[in-house]
Formats: sequence, structure tokens, C-alpha cells
Amino acid sequence: MHGSRRARWLATAVFLAVASAASGATAADVANGLQLSRQWCASCHLVEPSGVARDSAPSFASISNDPTTTPERLHAWLADPHPPMPGLDLAKQQEDDIIAYLKSLKTQ
Repeated sequence: MHGSRRARWLATAVFLAVASAASGATAADVANGLQLSRQWCASCHLVEPSGVARDSAPSFASISNDPTTTPERLHAWLADPHPPMPGLDLAKQQEDDIIAYLKSLKTQ
């Protein structure tokens, strides 16, 4: 293979590998967000529309439809909650997944 053609081929292969790895590492998973929400949040919040509320904490549907709710605010809240919400010490990907689930509930 000619030197410049080989270099272009190699550069393209590296670019595709990096792009593929980056997109897979950051994609939020709504289904995993639901599972995490069931595990960590459902003891206080109404997580699913068909669920049962167990506390006075706001439902996930009301949180997702609040016009002041943004991904940045949700990340901040999950990273540094205020009582009575416990600190969950979630990984960023877990936060992304929960936020993706919340966004899936948005109707407004």
C-alpha cells in the first residue's frame, strides 16, 4: 500500500475506533435508568406512572414536567442531595441513565 494511502487508511481506522468508543461510553440507557430508579428512588418517589407513592416526595412525572428541571440541575441534585433525600454516591453514567429515564416521562 502506498505510504499516503496507508496513512489515510490508518487515520480513518483510528478515528472510527475512537468515535465508536466515545459514543458507546456516554450513551444514556433509559431502561437502566428505570431499574436504578426502582432500586434507589422508589422507596420515596412515585417512579413509574403505574406505581404507588410511598412518601410525600415528588413523583418522577412531576419532576420531569417541571419547567425548571434541566439535566444540569438533576446532576447537581443527585450529586449533592438535601435531606431527607439520602446521598446515593452514583457514578456519572448511573446519573445519566436516571436522567434519561426522567426525560422519557416528560409530556409537556
